[in-house]
Amino acid sequence: MIPLHPQPVPGHPDRLRWIVPAGVLTWTGAPASVPAPLAVLLADGTLAHIAVEPAVVVMRLGEGHSWRADGSRVRTALHKALEDPAGWSPAADAGAGRSRDDTSLHTAARNLIAGPVGERARSHGGAIELVGVHDGVVTVRLGGSCHGCPAAWLTLHQWLERLLRRQCPQLVEVRQAGPGRPRFTGR
Repeated sequence: MIPLHPQPVPGHPDRLRWIVPAGVLTWTGAPASVPAPLAVLLADGTLAHIAVEPAVVVMRLGEGHSWRADGSRVRTALHKALEDPAGWSPAADAGAGRSRDDTSLHTAARNLIAGPVGERARSHGGAIELVGVHDGVVTVRLGGSCHGCPAAWLTLHQWLERLLRRQCPQLVEVRQAGPGRPRFTGR
């Protein structure tokens, strides 16, 4: 059985982020179709929306439903649906404007910068901003005390790049934005 870990979405009691093993679903965005166990829950209104992120399935309950009452049923359906990855298909606009690899990389980079990597920089008076992702290259801008700091290389290479590479093996490199800035590569 595929391991699942539910995680609340702050400020949205009707949503849960289900952490799933990386690589089970290889695209991001709204699905055009899902396997039957989840399709039934969408059809009967138990679920209002499903979205796929790197190693996460986000679900929003339908009106009048609660995780306390329906969580077990949703978990069981998700377990069955994840055993059939071919039954999932992305909507035509999933990852629009970027390759599927860049979309998942962008989401993972954004989450790490908003989370543990950004927290590390902020704890030292710095900031990291995601500038963009293109062809497997993540470009960031350093601000605050990180700008010009010799230890910034460690934050980008040892924290951001290492964690990104674990989630997204398609990562080519992490670059710092701006002319004359060094490139940070993990190869």
